[in-house]
Amino acid sequence: MAEQDPGTGCPRGKKELPAFTWQVRANDRRYHAQSKKKFAFCLSRKKYRGNAIKTAKYNLLTFLPLNLYEQFHRMANVYFVFVILLQTFPEISTVPWYTLLFPLSCLLVIRGLRDLIDDIGRHQSDRSINSRPCEILCGKSFKRQKWRHIRVGDIVRLRKDSVVPADVLLLCSSEPSSLCYVETADIDGIQSPLSEALGVLWRVTCEEPNSRMHSFTGTLEWRGQTHSLDSERILLRGCRIRNTDICYGLVIYAGFDSKIMRNCGKIKQKKTKLDRMMDRLVVVIFLLLLVTSLGLAVASGFWARTFQEKHSYLAAVYRNTSPAQQAFLTFWGFTILLSVIIPMSMYITLEFIYLVNSFFINWDLEMYYAVKDIPAKARSTSLNDQLGQIEYIFSDKTGTLTQNIMTFKKCCVNGTIYGPGTGHENKQPPGSAWDHHGEQKVDVMLLEAAQRDSDPVLREFLRLLALCHTVMVEERGGQLVYQAASPDEEALVLAARSLGYVFLARTQDTITISELGRTRTYRVLAMLDFNSDRKRMSVLVRDPQGSIRLYTKGADTVILERLRRRGRSEAFTERALDLFAEETLRTLCLASKEVSEAEYQEWGRRHHEAAVLLQGRAQELDRLYEEMEQNLQLLGATAIEDKLQDGVPETIQLLKLGNIKVWVLTGDKRETATNIGYACKLLTDDTEILEEKEISEILQAYWASNNNLSGSGEAPGSSPLSQQCPEASCHRRRAIIISGDFLDKILHTGEVLKEQKGWPWRWLPRGRTVGSQEQGSLVEKAFVDLATSCQAVICCRVTPKQKALIVQLVKKHKKAVTLAIGDGANDVNMIKTADVGVGLSGLEGLQAVQCSDYALAQFCHLQRLLLVHGRWAYLRICKFLRLFFYKTFAGLMAQVWFAFHSGFTAQPLFEGWFLALYNIFYTSYPVLSVGLLEQDVSAKKSLEFPELYVTGQQDELFNYRVFGVTLLHGVGTSLTSFYIALWAFEDHVGSKAVGDYESFSVTVAVSALLSVLVEIILDTKFWTVLSFLMVTASLLFFCLFSFLTQSIDAFRMAPAIFCFPDASWNAFTDPYVLLVVLLSLVVNTLPSLTVHAFRATVGKATTQQKIHLKAKKEPEPSVELKAHVPRGSFCRRSSYAFSHQEGYAGLITRGDSLRARASPGGSPQAKAIPEDSLRARATRSTIPEGTPAVSLPPSPSV
Repeated sequence: MAEQDPGTGCPRGKKELPAFTWQVRANDRRYHAQSKKKFAFCLSRKKYRGNAIKTAKYNLLTFLPLNLYEQFHRMANVYFVFVILLQTFPEISTVPWYTLLFPLSCLLVIRGLRDLIDDIGRHQSDRSINSRPCEILCGKSFKRQKWRHIRVGDIVRLRKDSVVPADVLLLCSSEPSSLCYVETADIDGIQSPLSEALGVLWRVTCEEPNSRMHSFTGTLEWRGQTHSLDSERILLRGCRIRNTDICYGLVIYAGFDSKIMRNCGKIKQKKTKLDRMMDRLVVVIFLLLLVTSLGLAVASGFWARTFQEKHSYLAAVYRNTSPAQQAFLTFWGFTILLSVIIPMSMYITLEFIYLVNSFFINWDLEMYYAVKDIPAKARSTSLNDQLGQIEYIFSDKTGTLTQNIMTFKKCCVNGTIYGPGTGHENKQPPGSAWDHHGEQKVDVMLLEAAQRDSDPVLREFLRLLALCHTVMVEERGGQLVYQAASPDEEALVLAARSLGYVFLARTQDTITISELGRTRTYRVLAMLDFNSDRKRMSVLVRDPQGSIRLYTKGADTVILERLRRRGRSEAFTERALDLFAEETLRTLCLASKEVSEAEYQEWGRRHHEAAVLLQGRAQELDRLYEEMEQNLQLLGATAIEDKLQDGVPETIQLLKLGNIKVWVLTGDKRETATNIGYACKLLTDDTEILEEKEISEILQAYWASNNNLSGSGEAPGSSPLSQQCPEASCHRRRAIIISGDFLDKILHTGEVLKEQKGWPWRWLPRGRTVGSQEQGSLVEKAFVDLATSCQAVICCRVTPKQKALIVQLVKKHKKAVTLAIGDGANDVNMIKTADVGVGLSGLEGLQAVQCSDYALAQFCHLQRLLLVHGRWAYLRICKFLRLFFYKTFAGLMAQVWFAFHSGFTAQPLFEGWFLALYNIFYTSYPVLSVGLLEQDVSAKKSLEFPELYVTGQQDELFNYRVFGVTLLHGVGTSLTSFYIALWAFEDHVGSKAVGDYESFSVTVAVSALLSVLVEIILDTKFWTVLSFLMVTASLLFFCLFSFLTQSIDAFRMAPAIFCFPDASWNAFTDPYVLLVVLLSLVVNTLPSLTVHAFRATVGKATTQQKIHLKAKKEPEPSVELKAHVPRGSFCRRSSYAFSHQEGYAGLITRGDSLRARASPGGSPQAKAIPEDSLRARATRSTIPEGTPAVSLPPSPSV
């Protein structure tokens, strides 16, 4: 079968034809309730879902079975249940059944409660969202109801600052200057019911629910006419209505059918690398246990046969038991006896360690953001060690790396640079050092020059800032409030306002500004709008004196080549642009020219003709725009700072030193993402950026070579990427910057039209046969290999689904531990897909936080979360596991050696209580203190030497080799403890004639216990009062429980349970036994001391020692922003003109957004600003122009 695209469900590599089978009828709930949809075999369900969402995993009925089902996916739990079942057979049971059932029950309850608490939080979140208020049309009036009551086809009324509850088709708005306003008759005060507007059936036919957030196709049937619908007319769920008092919409998709919910993905149960390794180790240990039990059982059979042959007079005893039966029963007896080698208490203790380490994260004041009173929060308690093994970080840009606050920083006008760092800002003008009109701080010298009004170039420069834009304005409480399509434009208009050139109002064909207190109205003759190809925008205006001027702003690469001349001033401006670029500022060139009346009349006639063309309109308009925007005079350049969050460059630098690669995945334009890449130190001045064409050529060569190898009998992918394109992997100074469309083409997702002219991917297979699936996977792997070999990767214009896909590809092909960090709803899928998800409590809501594993307030807190808490947690968990396995093997493997001297009868060597308490009270506490408090270096040193983090990435502290060494060490300790005691008890007895089985058992037990405690003491690097108390408590507990379980009174009450009366007292009152214990302790400790001494003197240097030596020789330079482009280069300098979407000039000049009689200071444009990082955009009304007025109280009618 053809492989399907996860985002769309369509076959990859084939064009998806939209299926217009989704019919929505306004206010017709009966129709939608009756519609059914097949989903499995002959079963069907309602086609149109309700608006209630449910992200919780459990309910009252499903919690117990579903949670147990999930818990028994852990191999250890299955193993323990198997052993408990064996213990129910008295013929083979060797230890009490409660030794495993009680701790297993405790573990299941602890984990179940943890999952229940997490799910209760999800239920509360769902309940809060579903109970948000909304207004739904019911009959002839709107009634206030909750989100969960909304159905497809309902008409909802949305007010200012309210959140859109579903995917809604915008019908109309109350704003006189909103982009969704339709000019109709004035209907203020009309009170006729809304039902009159619905006298004619509204019917929307559109595509089925999907995850494509930036596309929508459908038609609206209204009053016998059909009108086309696109994404500009849709408000997505989660958007927040701004600057619009009231608007009305028709619900198209509700609940889980909405686009944002389609992009959220499912809740995945995350397991750490150590968790997965532990599952495999459980299987390995179990197999070793079975092999050992089988060997001992076979030996038991042979021993029984030999014994029966030698002692024939005991035949009556063995009459009903053959050697084979004896071996069979012995096999299961040893299986039960040795089952404690996989200790249940280890898993219980692990849960406690995870919980306490999570509290350490919550309590860390260094990760507390006092400005907003937000502490760090570990929302998951089972991923702490994974924080110490991260290899790739996938980060959103807006709101995660940046504050999304644009500030006018510098400018260059007529050969003079103004702004911080130029020396002007230290001069004090009369009054104050800064002017605070609006929200922009401006340079003092620039303000003085503007007020003198003696420089005509500066005058035109500031006039351009006030005129050439698509900003809307409204007056609130006597103050002018600007609303812009991009924060760059708002920053420029505010800067002009602070310098005395204030934008006051606009109508369909005029712009009114105040120039140093003088109000002037300019007539707008044409607006030449921005788009990503033109990289500039212009406005053609007639000033009050009748002169016609063209004002243009845009990227330096397009403005400089359209200048009339290139003189001294232009050359200085170019050098200033380089200086601005070195400071990672977003640059923009400003130019103007005077247009004669005759030239305008001729151009205007052709412009009007082009504007009414039905075919080729855009191309003809672009040609006319190009013709007008020639022979410009350069006025100057501006530099805008896109403010990063505090500490972002330093954090990324530290992460890079820790061998962590940071990828930026953003929905912004390429140039904006590139500029931020330089600002935050992802890209450096010597970074070579691979263009999409180069990437295509590299992947094509790699694919073709491997395809040829496959044809010659070799396996695809047998040749590494470095062999096919060695330049791709040997140069670590490369970076990749790609778009979402390019990513789709590489990965065969989305609507790929390979038949299209100029298609650069013809070398990819068109079909999706079995062979082509392998080839497609090969291309995926080649792309991942190429990307991971580069210094940085930036993916721009990517959808939430694509973000998750990129994370999944790296996990699939690199087997790496990934972390995703974001702050908006469009980051949720990525956060859920990554091994560790981090949500930022930012400006865009809490959806990302609610789906994350860890919540932070700032990106810079990530360095402490990973380099300190993550590394410590990994160190502690690894040491805990190693020491726990060691103490288990050291203490309990003596059971195997005892079998060789007990006729292989599976008789326990130790007292039952010792077996039950050994891993709970006698040795757990010192290991617990290591798991809670162990440190190799302090937090300050961890940040000072981020290279220490590499240890976790390479799995150095706990892997199969470390486990093997630990196993051998434990086995050696048990051998020494057992055979030294056996040697001492074989031929010699003490003064009290101690030589019985109980005394021998106690001697071996104490020797092993003390050897384990000394080993833990030697291996502990960070000692606290708690560490001493834990070791002391272990010894005290051993003495206490030995006294209680071996007392004569206990033996008299239950001799079958307390069967070692006074064994410890009899043994350890004999000095000879104490000497035996001391000898065992010395012999067991000497190897560890020798290894420590050898490593300290002539052994291999540790990572910490190497780093300290490196620090002494080469001190690490401080982090600072450096130039990212060589002086004189214009290839990557400007980013402003790319930073926002296509503007609204067409809507403004058509009058779609303005009343012809709008008063100065009218309302701003209406646009839906996503609450959760959805793309900010304006939405146009669905109803066509010229529609006669019908009442829609209390707003303009449809």
